[in-house]
Amino acid sequence: MSASDITAQVATFDSEAFINSVTEQAGVYRMYNGEQTVIYVGKAKQLKKRLASYFRKDVGSVKTQALVKQICAIDVTVTHTEGEALILENNYIKKYQPKYNILLRDDKSYPYLLITDHKHPKLGLHRGGKRVKGNYFGPYPTVGAVWESLRLMQKIFPIRQCEDSYYRARSRPCLQHQLGRCLAPCVDKVSAREYQQQVDLAKLFLKGKSSMVIEQLVAKMESASKELQFEQAAKFRDQIATLRKVQQQQFVSGIAAEMDVIGIHRLKSQTCIHLLCIRDHKILGSKSYFPVVPNETNDDDIIQAFIGQHYLGNELGNGQNEGNIPKEIVAPYDFEQVKELAALLSKQAEHEVKISTKSRSERRQYLKLAATNAQTALITRNSHKESMQARFVALNEVFELTNGIGRIECFDISHTMGQQTIASNVVFTQAGPLKSDYRRYNVYGITPGDDYAAMAFALNKRYGKLKASDIEESSTLSDAQKKLPDIVFIDGGKGQLAKAEEFFAQLSLKQGLDKIPLLVGVAKGESRKPGLETLILAGSHQLISLPATSPALHLVQHIRDESHRFAIAGHRAKRQKASKKSILESIEGVGAKKRQVLLSHLGGIQEVKNADITELEKVPGISKVLAQNIYDALHNK
Repeated sequence: MSASDITAQVATFDSEAFINSVTEQAGVYRMYNGEQTVIYVGKAKQLKKRLASYFRKDVGSVKTQALVKQICAIDVTVTHTEGEALILENNYIKKYQPKYNILLRDDKSYPYLLITDHKHPKLGLHRGGKRVKGNYFGPYPTVGAVWESLRLMQKIFPIRQCEDSYYRARSRPCLQHQLGRCLAPCVDKVSAREYQQQVDLAKLFLKGKSSMVIEQLVAKMESASKELQFEQAAKFRDQIATLRKVQQQQFVSGIAAEMDVIGIHRLKSQTCIHLLCIRDHKILGSKSYFPVVPNETNDDDIIQAFIGQHYLGNELGNGQNEGNIPKEIVAPYDFEQVKELAALLSKQAEHEVKISTKSRSERRQYLKLAATNAQTALITRNSHKESMQARFVALNEVFELTNGIGRIECFDISHTMGQQTIASNVVFTQAGPLKSDYRRYNVYGITPGDDYAAMAFALNKRYGKLKASDIEESSTLSDAQKKLPDIVFIDGGKGQLAKAEEFFAQLSLKQGLDKIPLLVGVAKGESRKPGLETLILAGSHQLISLPATSPALHLVQHIRDESHRFAIAGHRAKRQKASKKSILESIEGVGAKKRQVLLSHLGGIQEVKNADITELEKVPGISKVLAQNIYDALHNK
């Protein structure tokens, strides 16, 4: 159905005429409201029969009644099989995030441990496509679990974890070698054979064969002892002791070789799903999800939606998630599409995938563990929310805003001697940091080091296009841009605050804003210690000093520190990128090929800088005019 067809139906939806025209084949349907927004996505073996059930006199649940009242158009996509419909439904749910569907808002790729295919292989974290040659282990549920494993591996197997650029530049051993955590292959402190033996042992350990690793190390220890190499034997002994300790902590006795266990806990309108990942008889880690669940949704529907959205790929048969799909998924409830989902996952993973819903003994214990973790995660999350809400209440007691405080934004500037200036804009609501609305701005066109101008630049980027009509009506601005905060914190003193006051005064006149946010400067104390901050109110420039124990001050500090962290992270990334950029790149007429010719012909960037115009002209492809331009650029003329 085209956009014009949908628009034609918005005014009035004739359900009877629509049902008469719908096919009886399998497929997916999308329901739209009056604003042409997708509010529900569903699938059906028989589209006609399923869609007709929505428009009966006795609809059933309150949720369905509310949904039907808003339907102004329905779009239908026919599929060859019910399996295709299941995949397409999940793709549409991820794409449109409909109001009446169960939404799992987590679409990040999973991290792996990677041992590279290299003369001296590197062990490290990898995320994204498997383009680097090597052995991948995982996936791990969180990046934290990977870093924990890396720290552990460093203690057991002294193989390098440094980047290749660092490895190639070494002329002497680094601190990791002195700590006994790297064999320093970069400076030939170990033979290639001995280093590879440690790499092979690390691979066996990551495959869950720690007993085999211990056996090999015991044999090496005994051999070294017989040859009177007692220092080497002692190293093997220490490795064995560390491995045995780790084995006691991590080993999972039983049959759980490769499976994911799903636990669920619900509290009023909130839901938490906890995923426990077991690979090679070890618990790799776990992760909690907090899906958006419509009212009157059954637990089995939530589990089915979670498995579909979490594991199925973005496109039919693309195989993107084959590494994330275990051989077995243990679910707490049976659901309608168990067999269909298992078949689709098996096809995508290219190995048999079993979905277990009736578990006994060991699997039941894992389900209890996952459910307990889900309950704990939900309680912790609510505790954090209550703490954040209490801080918002305390802050409103300070500023006494009539309608309370719902959204706060904070700005900060970061640069080094005026270079690579970055402005940050972070957002907090009563639920905590709203990272989806965070923004960074590359500041340009100002005098380097002018923080006042940089602040004005950032405010203009964030609010410059905002009009009174944009806040309530649809416009070309994003949803984040349309939202006007209740308070804007400016990290700085009276100078930065005055710039913000000036900007909003002009914005109010130009764009017709009836209301502007409360502007507050956050000035650090003389010693810059936490607890000594002073708040400066716009207009009167009244100074407010809150007690160090005040929840309101803690909220201000949290927002200010997050803004500072976000700005510094962006600045460092920009600075690092600039440091890797060749000075020749900024010279007009010098492309990649001419840069390469210049460097290879003259022997390096320093030689290019020291060359005079005559020497530059002798480089193939460099004209007299270009040689003059290069010389002038390198000597700041």
